[in-house]
Amino acid sequence: MSVDNFKTNVYEYLETLPTIIFMRLFEKPSTCLAIFRLLPSLGRQIIMSLLYVEAPISIDDIQSWVNKEGQKKLSEALLKLSRLRMLDQNGDVLTMNETFRREFKNALTGGGTQQSFGLPCPSPDKYAVEIGYLDHYATTQWESILHYMVGTSLTKKPSRGVLNLLERSKLMQRSSEGSDQLQITNKGFQFLLQDVNTQVWAFLLQYLDMAEVLQMDLVEVLNFLFQLGSLELGENYSVETLTQTQLQMLEDLRDYGIVYQRKKASKRYYPTRLATTLTSGNAALASTVIRHTSTVDGKVTKAADDEAIDQGFVILETNYKLYAYTDSPLQIAVLNLFVQLQSRFKNMVTGIVTRDSVRNALIKGITAEQIIYYMQSHAHAQMRKKTPVLPLTVIDQIRLWEMERNRLKPTASYLYHEFNVQADFDAAEKYARDLGVLLWSNASKRTMVISEAGHDNVKGYVKRRLNRT
Repeated sequence: MSVDNFKTNVYEYLETLPTIIFMRLFEKPSTCLAIFRLLPSLGRQIIMSLLYVEAPISIDDIQSWVNKEGQKKLSEALLKLSRLRMLDQNGDVLTMNETFRREFKNALTGGGTQQSFGLPCPSPDKYAVEIGYLDHYATTQWESILHYMVGTSLTKKPSRGVLNLLERSKLMQRSSEGSDQLQITNKGFQFLLQDVNTQVWAFLLQYLDMAEVLQMDLVEVLNFLFQLGSLELGENYSVETLTQTQLQMLEDLRDYGIVYQRKKASKRYYPTRLATTLTSGNAALASTVIRHTSTVDGKVTKAADDEAIDQGFVILETNYKLYAYTDSPLQIAVLNLFVQLQSRFKNMVTGIVTRDSVRNALIKGITAEQIIYYMQSHAHAQMRKKTPVLPLTVIDQIRLWEMERNRLKPTASYLYHEFNVQADFDAAEKYARDLGVLLWSNASKRTMVISEAGHDNVKGYVKRRLNRT
């Protein structure tokens, strides 16, 4: 499930960039490696096969590598490589971008003099940070954003930069009551349904859009993000090799939980798991960050049963009662958006799906299909043994409640009435109908409603006709 009109895939963003940006990006070995890691498996296979082939190669030769059933996937992979400027097509011949070839070789062999993979601090950190603490820090920072989106007050309010990004990306909007409080939107709820890796990239792609508006160097921003995906978890890196733009980024990335820095003026930083899995192509790696954690004697410990966390936790009955086997405040807060919660126990909450609870969700822009999808994707293992997974009576009723709310649809329009002559009305009505801008008409009352788009044309026609008479 993808977010409507909201980029969650880095491919979609990269494909919109001009060639000159790619040529600068390819000058960094870490960026070449990161983009390579983001490719589908067939795309990676093509690149590795052509990397040490200096001469151009015909498309027919490449097509001979794949059987008949795989030709469609091959065409898609070649198109993607072409859009990412990694391959250049000249007629029936393909050549690899020379800048990409050179720097990708350096990334694989350790050649070159650039420190694009970060500069590890030469001196040990007196207050060494363990991986467990980095995971806990990333979880805390990222979940504080998600908690704010669903309206819980369990965590501190995100920074001003995060709030601006949430509003700019339309994940949240200002309350209709005119207060400064932000509330989740339809797009924001879809965002919550994504896996963690997709959420992080969706957030960063909006950050890239904002960076362009702030006139930050887009190439430096992208290079730093791709560099973070190539760093080692638990290692501390020096800020000496970072540009002014990248130093500015550090502060924002700290707020997202992507990097850890003890102080703003610190000369070292640690990438968290959210950073090191950016280009892994494996969402499961990033999802290991957002797990239930607890603090015992100042030490961070993971939940004992990691496997149970990845399973569904929602049981929905035909009488609209819902049981959720979770103690995650975030998951409970999401459920509270469309469920009337009644009881809470140590590892379970109970509630009921009511007309009012669903209407409250609909008012916030959440759709019936999103509610159904959330419950289905988080259904308990016992529920998944049934077909369909959720009771049809409840699904149909949720959709009916949405239809009940959507019976009326406002449309901007113009009212035309008080025609003195029936012939003038009939002519104007016919003209509007031919244009396809007539929304409603009543000939006996000489009244009609015209869409906003057609108002200027119909108004001009009526004036010209009245002037002639």
